[in-house]
Amino acid sequence: MRPEASKSRGSRAAVRDALEGLYARYNDRRYISSDPLEFVYRYERSEDREIAGLVASSLAFGAVPQIRASVARALEVLGNAPAEYCRGASPGALISAFRGFKHRWITGDDMASLLFGAGRASREHGSLGALFTSMLEERDTDAVPATARFVAVLRGKSEGFRACLLPSPESGSACKRLNLFLRWMVRRDAVDPGLWSGVPPSMLLVPLDTHMYRISMRLGLTGRKTADLAAAQEITEGFRALAPEDPVKYDFALTRLGILKGAREEESLAGLCC
Repeated sequence: MRPEASKSRGSRAAVRDALEGLYARYNDRRYISSDPLEFVYRYERSEDREIAGLVASSLAFGAVPQIRASVARALEVLGNAPAEYCRGASPGALISAFRGFKHRWITGDDMASLLFGAGRASREHGSLGALFTSMLEERDTDAVPATARFVAVLRGKSEGFRACLLPSPESGSACKRLNLFLRWMVRRDAVDPGLWSGVPPSMLLVPLDTHMYRISMRLGLTGRKTADLAAAQEITEGFRALAPEDPVKYDFALTRLGILKGAREEESLAGLCC
């Protein structure tokens, strides 16, 4: 074995060990109060968790208190059975129910349109998971093509919501919020509920925001100048080398750094290099 290859493998093993340590420490249900995922667990039925997850992930940008307040307000409108509400509500009823809703640049009309489309899709396909699974093709190497098809169907059934609420990867967006939703729906462990059995976790992309982009730069997983789709794919490939069947395994643990009291990014990432 060449010395360079041995050094590379040793470095990769050290990074994996460090990430496994973070995973063991922070990938715990005790910490989901720091994440919009907590709203998903307020419901028992899978179909309600899907809708709650779509709402919570779609609004997961901005300051944490603002996110929590907006998600709570949106889900309050939908009541105790959000899937049933969305499947049965007319566009006009949803627009009326969300009148006055605002989350940064997302309006009540945006939310009403998305949820009308999600309700139609859930009713016609049985669930959002069944719809997404039907979007997968054998030639797909990751979830990006199916994600684009999924967004196109939701947009068509909604009569057109603004792209800023649910961007498509076809635009080159990293689609952080949608990939966050997919992580929740597909993965199953102590944190992620994993409602969809038809999508392999190996196809998921890292939900890339500025915080995860900065961490990934520190770990040497990307050298791209912007946190776009190409960067998300490059970073995911880096994590796939460490966890081939589950490349987004470390996402929740890593994003607790700088969020949780006592979780210090500088100390946790010190000395790591891919």
